[in-house]
Amino acid sequence: MRACFSSLALAALAGIQVASAAPVAADGAHLVARDDAVGVQYVPASVDWNKVDWSQVNWSAVNWGAVNWQSVFSSSTAYTTVQAQPSPSPAPAPLPAPVQSSAAPVYSSAAPTHSSPAPAPSLSPQPAPSPQPSPTPVSSPAPAPSPEPETSSSVATQPDKPSYSSGSLWGLTYSPYNNDGSCPDIGTVSTQLQKVAGVTSNIRLYSTDCSQLRNALQAISTGNIGINIHAGIWISDGASRMQSDLDEFVAAVKQYGSGLVKGVSVGNEDISKGMSESTLIGYINQVRARLQAEGLGNIPVYATEQDAHFTQAIAAVCDLVQVNIYSIFDSIFTSVDSSVQSVIQRADNIKNNVAGGKPVRFGETGWSSSGSTGPSPLSLLNEIAYVQKFKCAAAKAGYDYFYFEAKDALWKNGAAASEQNFGIFNSDY
Repeated sequence: MRACFSSLALAALAGIQVASAAPVAADGAHLVARDDAVGVQYVPASVDWNKVDWSQVNWSAVNWGAVNWQSVFSSSTAYTTVQAQPSPSPAPAPLPAPVQSSAAPVYSSAAPTHSSPAPAPSLSPQPAPSPQPSPTPVSSPAPAPSPEPETSSSVATQPDKPSYSSGSLWGLTYSPYNNDGSCPDIGTVSTQLQKVAGVTSNIRLYSTDCSQLRNALQAISTGNIGINIHAGIWISDGASRMQSDLDEFVAAVKQYGSGLVKGVSVGNEDISKGMSESTLIGYINQVRARLQAEGLGNIPVYATEQDAHFTQAIAAVCDLVQVNIYSIFDSIFTSVDSSVQSVIQRADNIKNNVAGGKPVRFGETGWSSSGSTGPSPLSLLNEIAYVQKFKCAAAKAGYDYFYFEAKDALWKNGAAASEQNFGIFNSDY
């Protein structure tokens, strides 16, 4: 940790950018990383000077005119943005070790915290936010050492989140709602999906409300956005809502074609919410029968459930087994590496004992950057560490996955900070 504290102190002095790896370039409110690199755009405003290794200071690189002395000597624990100063491009540093929702709130499989689905958003579309101009890219001074994951929980909402390199994640869950819970217009959805396409080529939706499936299909089709859709039908609110979602699903897919729709999940964690196994199986069979009758029988149909509640009987009526697995709710935390291995082992258990030879996929997994869920330290650095380590572990183990989630869920009004801050993008991206 000494190297980490040293680099943070130098950043406060020199006004330089702190990054976990290079090359990193400024891009709006985020930092864009190449390959497995992830940039961090801010550092603690206070520094433990007793831990600074002064022998590592490159005094010739210090831009004294950029020093914010009030920030350097502040006792506040808030985070401050660090602006990069132009200088010659450094040699690339080595990459670091690889390291809810719409109408669907997240429930963990270990000590879940249940929350009610958000109220149905208003159907009046909101104007798309004006795009922010990207700043002129600047080159960084010699990069500081990679920051290590934090070991204590951070409860403050982080101001900025990193972006990820093109195609770096297999899939992302995407809930399009505006921060106030209202429905976004097609322009907003299109803008967001264009950014999401720089991260993944697969998105998971939870419902068809707010025209989210239709808007996503339109945005992808007309904008030539390279994203596949894995749709959802919401069943937690009963048969009437299920039928409404199913009707809209069929209409939207027929309008834009089934080529972009790679599957549909019937519900999300409904056994965990108290639904009977027989009711869930009935909904799955009903959806499959309707799609076959509509000439859409080629679309895979399946349930999404916590691993602790996924049974062989449910797997038997699914075309694939999609499980939500989290480790941040566990009663013991030792390291981010152990947390990643835990979810992989739990997926292995489903594959070996439940799936019956069918493909197993993560419907959700992730790490919040703020709040508290138990002993697991929630922070931006640990979120970065988890996503890097998880995507490598999942690839090695042969699992496809939807990382939870594309953007912070401020639309979940009144929810805990931990539930609002899983996004790899800020809510206003």
